Amino acid sequence: MISPKDYARAIGTETQATDWFQIDQDRINAFADCTLDHQFIHVDPEAAAKSPFGSTIAHGFLSLSMLSYFAEQLEVVMEDVKMGVNYGLDKVRFINPVRVDQRVRARATVLDVQEKKPGQFQLKLEVTVEIEGQEKPALIAEWLVMQFV
Repeated sequence: MISPKDYARAIGTETQATDWFQIDQDRINAFADCTLDHQFIHVDPEAAAKSPFGSTIAHGFLSLSMLSYFAEQLEVVMEDVKMGVNYGLDKVRFINPVRVDQRVRARATVLDVQEKKPGQFQLKLEVTVEIEGQEKPALIAEWLVMQFV
């Protein structure tokens, strides 16, 4: 928990990693349906097997969208928070594709906390989505979150 009275002390704090989460073909297909992005490397296992990836891969934006799921486990919240909302992203880099059935998890570092209005705090987090067994992460993002206390 981040104290609203002493929020500057949270800068530099690193979270524990979340639990692992498996990205299966059903999830990739559902994301393709939602976004209308049915490129073969995502939804056609036979064709994708012949690609440089060797299998289907998750959409980069699917991997990024998992931040919403991981947020609760990251536990980067202000004391007495009433609600939090996505505020945006300053920077995102997709570094390594997530192949079907791989597991991912996230960890975060607090880069900045600013009180924008009384009781309204903007947090800037550097979030890394790791892939189990891989040296390079799936992505690194600077995520902006607004929390209301």
